[in-house]
Amino acid sequence: MTHSYLAFIDESGDDGLEKFREPGGRGGSSSWLILSACLFRQVYSLDAVTWRDEISAKMPEKRSRALHFAELNHNQRVVAAQTIATKPVRALSVLAAKRPIPKDIYTEKNQLYFYMTRYLIERLSWLSRDLRPRVPEGDGRVAITFSRRGGMSYDAFREYLRRLKASNDKEVRIHWPVIDIDAVDAKDHSSSASLQLVDAIASSFASAVEPNIYGNCELRYAEILKPITYRRKGNYLSYGVKVVPKPEDCGLSEEQMRLIELFK
Repeated sequence: MTHSYLAFIDESGDDGLEKFREPGGRGGSSSWLILSACLFRQVYSLDAVTWRDEISAKMPEKRSRALHFAELNHNQRVVAAQTIATKPVRALSVLAAKRPIPKDIYTEKNQLYFYMTRYLIERLSWLSRDLRPRVPEGDGRVAITFSRRGGMSYDAFREYLRRLKASNDKEVRIHWPVIDIDAVDAKDHSSSASLQLVDAIASSFASAVEPNIYGNCELRYAEILKPITYRRKGNYLSYGVKVVPKPEDCGLSEEQMRLIELFK
């Protein structure tokens, strides 16, 4: 049988844990690593191109249909978020504040990325399970596609998931029956309209917490996406918006706290 759902994952920021970039400065690591997923039913697999093209059509000055949120101005970003928010998709994000993380915890390559992606896949599995009563087609599983990142071995990530599944660790709360580990794949951002959509989601949430060159954060894009963000019984912060560590331990500014207040 075919999968019931497709999920696409992208990130904003990096996993560096030193030499953080300061407002107005150049170079350095981001203060946050944002991992986001966009999930929709497999029957909509061909519609994602139409959704991406609908956004591009609203920006006639763009020379390419390809969508990259970082290259859009503020008004274009608003339109992109508004369009995505009307589609039959669900958004999930894990927001990792890196400054509070001790330097000696994540010492291996991609270790922080793997760990935070575990949180994201947990929530993808819960969402897939929750939606199943309304999704009769397919076998209930989700096929996951990452936006390819340099230096990342997806064979290693699949093996990481297999180890988690075999560990019986009660801290790992992935609902395994819906996760098809063998189907985990990666594609280039430029080749997938679906990955371009999730890039917009990840960048929208990053904008709410990662200060720009002027030291400001922009909440509006994440606010627009709130209607499609995963929640259970009105709870967003344990499901569609996971902040690591706990918000009270992140040293959030008043501006960054507005995101937490929005999704309370």
